[in-house]
Amino acid sequence: MTMLRQGSVTAVIIGILWTFLIATTVAVSLSFATGEAFRPSLLGSLVWGAALGLACLPGPKWKPMGAAMLVAIACYLGYGPLVIAETVSVFSGVIGALAAAGFSVLGLWIILDDMALGANNRHVFEAAVIRFLSGFGYIFFTAIVLIPFYVMVLTSLKNQSELMQNPLDFSIELSKGWELFRSYEELFNQFNFGTYLLNSFVISVLTVFITLLFAVPGAYAVARLRFRGRAAFSRAILLIYMVPMIVLALPIYIAYSMTGLRNTIGGIVMIYPVTTIPVALYMLQGYFRGLPAEVEEAGLMDGLSRLKVIWKITLPLSLPAMASVSLYVFMIAWNEFLLAFMLLDDPSKFTLTRGIASLNSSEIPRQHLMAGAVIATVPIMVIFLGLERFMTKGLTAGSVKG
Repeated sequence: MTMLRQGSVTAVIIGILWTFLIATTVAVSLSFATGEAFRPSLLGSLVWGAALGLACLPGPKWKPMGAAMLVAIACYLGYGPLVIAETVSVFSGVIGALAAAGFSVLGLWIILDDMALGANNRHVFEAAVIRFLSGFGYIFFTAIVLIPFYVMVLTSLKNQSELMQNPLDFSIELSKGWELFRSYEELFNQFNFGTYLLNSFVISVLTVFITLLFAVPGAYAVARLRFRGRAAFSRAILLIYMVPMIVLALPIYIAYSMTGLRNTIGGIVMIYPVTTIPVALYMLQGYFRGLPAEVEEAGLMDGLSRLKVIWKITLPLSLPAMASVSLYVFMIAWNEFLLAFMLLDDPSKFTLTRGIASLNSSEIPRQHLMAGAVIATVPIMVIFLGLERFMTKGLTAGSVKG
């Protein structure tokens, strides 16, 4: 550990790891974006990463800038941490070389801030390690999320001949204009995706309403009222939610077939809240316990009934929690697939996930399936990003008593 605290040793190790990470990220990104050949070089990362790490230690500012220029030139010539194939265009090659060198130096300059060339104390060493791990986490998990989404979107914008010619080419020709969105137009005109969207929206909204209708009084009762079995009921809430839905699939299918509820929107609306009420109860009871009981007691003393106290005092104070629960329930209902696939056979009753599953056929072009996935993903993503602050506030507000 003492040796690792030496600035030179730390800079070399982190420089190698960080440079290889950046080279890999740039290679994957440009390969997807241009359809041309880029790949990371382990040997190049070992040599140039060590040099960049030492150059980015505190000192004259020209050192990291000069090292970045040398790495960019080495990359373009085929001897750097990023190997550029001879078939790559000049413009793409320059962009790749500059990106690999620039992001490597920028990251190392931030990571190795305050680190001396010689011995460093524990605080400086741990700060550098934490910055490296944080940067690695951001890049790694961002890539895991964005690359599949990018592939999905780009595949949806291609035609059948392009996919057959080169399935791994994820570049895009903007010169096609609105022709790029032909798959989306065909989904709505030929595959009835407008109905699927409307069905999913209506079912999700009704699921949220029914869930809150039962979860609010149930959570309030567990949090505020005293009755026999309250503790057992509170503990059993999540146990119900932990039962796998696949275990209940066959009984639900049999019961719905016997009662005539299968293949109906009403049947789906009845069963979805069963999967969302337990988690809504659990989330809301924690928040209700965190609200000051004195405020409600004052309302009772002023002559309000228990229901009016809930309506006029508790619910207005619980809006952040209600927003987070509503968003969470909406996402569950919007993305639910198993029950919809099992209970719905009529295309006019399909939810969005059930409609997308119907596109997974050898008779339907692959770009239509990807376009359907984009349509299902983007609305819920926009809603989540728009209301994320309410969800975060609602999830954490009940974590501290008082």
